[in-house]
Amino acid sequence: MSLRRNIFASYISQIYVTLIGILILPLYIKYMGAEAYGLIGFFTMLQAWFGLLDMGLTPTIARETARYHSGTMPALAYRQLYRALSLIFMLVAVLGGAGLYLLSGLVATRWLNVEKLPLDVVTLSVQIMAINVAMRWMCGLYRGVVTGSEQLVWLSGFSALVATLRFVVVLPVMWYFGFTPFVFFVYQLLVALIEIIGLGSKCQHLLPASETLGQSIGWSFKPIRPILKFALTIAFTSSVWVLVTQSDKLVLSGILPLEEYGFFTLAVLVASGIMVISGPISSAIMPRMARLHAEGKNDELIRVYRNSTQLVSIIAGSAAITLASCAEPLLFAWTGDRQLAESAAPVLRLYAVGNGLLAIAAFSYYLQYAKGNLRYHLIGNAGMTVILIPSIVLAATHFGGVGAGYVWLATNCFFLLGWVAFVHYKLESGLHGVWLINDVVKIIAPGVGVALLIGVFGIDQSTSVRALAYVIFVSGAVFACMAFCAKFIWGLDFFKNLGVK
Repeated sequence: MSLRRNIFASYISQIYVTLIGILILPLYIKYMGAEAYGLIGFFTMLQAWFGLLDMGLTPTIARETARYHSGTMPALAYRQLYRALSLIFMLVAVLGGAGLYLLSGLVATRWLNVEKLPLDVVTLSVQIMAINVAMRWMCGLYRGVVTGSEQLVWLSGFSALVATLRFVVVLPVMWYFGFTPFVFFVYQLLVALIEIIGLGSKCQHLLPASETLGQSIGWSFKPIRPILKFALTIAFTSSVWVLVTQSDKLVLSGILPLEEYGFFTLAVLVASGIMVISGPISSAIMPRMARLHAEGKNDELIRVYRNSTQLVSIIAGSAAITLASCAEPLLFAWTGDRQLAESAAPVLRLYAVGNGLLAIAAFSYYLQYAKGNLRYHLIGNAGMTVILIPSIVLAATHFGGVGAGYVWLATNCFFLLGWVAFVHYKLESGLHGVWLINDVVKIIAPGVGVALLIGVFGIDQSTSVRALAYVIFVSGAVFACMAFCAKFIWGLDFFKNLGVK
């Protein structure tokens, strides 16, 4: 499968999904109210926390699928592994969903600060959320198989379809049945059912047929043992990821009134677009890097690694710079609410810069993933957890979203400059300095300079139209400058340098 096609298809899909999910939010707030939107933000956060139950299984099945397609894993062993993981996924989905369902009353009455919505409506909404997140989490197994098979063109199209149903079609449905949390979450449950059926069907099509295996697959958890260390390592790092990225949202959901929490999640969601637009590259290169490592082609692996870093530096870097420098005009142009924009802009700036740093720092994880050795990632995240989680809780408790934002920014800055350097030294000695200067700093620094220079002129942003025009101008200028500074990429065939035709 062409890496060029995978990256292009993933980007088209992710950009569409992200834009639809973000642009539609003002309509939710307008018709449902900010407090009801706070419930939607809580629902999004619950899905992320449900990932703690993943135990590293989703990325593990993706990596083993890539190994199967590279010829380094027999078909029978692969099917045995898939069946064992399927049982674990289903068991965890049932137990996790049931636990959340039973706790719905306590969540509605003891945790969320509800002021306007009826408590019985909130309780029922949380119960529907429990079923929904369990079903959507189950989709992780199927996505892992599709991703590991490098069928990202199909996955991109399907994800775009599901996003259209989830974010766009829901509006006429609520227009007819009512703009209430109950209608919203019941509809989302139906979309989740469509998603799990579609992904499950595609997954079954990609698996090696049972009749070609020569013997029965059987029912056993033994196939998991050889990959248990790798899976548990990913499980820990995934858990740390959830703790790091979602602790602030969990703490603030119990501190802020539900209406204010809705505004906070709105700002964080906009900033999360930076990670979303860098996601397609990681989805495309991780199976390819794992295959290159299995084939002993280390030089090609590093070429994929460095060129992909440059591409993310341009795309995610320009997005982060634009959001940080244009936070208030962007929110004003988007919502038409000047007060909301002024309140949410500080949070958006901090999370945008933090996410931009994270998009670059994540590459050290991709390298360890490809080599099948997450030891240093495990050690680094263990140390960071001890310091980071209490800091986030303390900052969010006393300073709200802005305090959490400062902790998030500082953490990712330290991780990029400190721990990533250590990982590079251990795995590819001599790589870090060249990687950081040539593939990151020389691309991002000029973009920062352009944004600061434009800000000096004090361009008029008094109306929504002028604010939008200002944001478009800044983003275009920053992106063009960064792409020009990376012209050595575009002067060659970038994808040829990735080692694909």
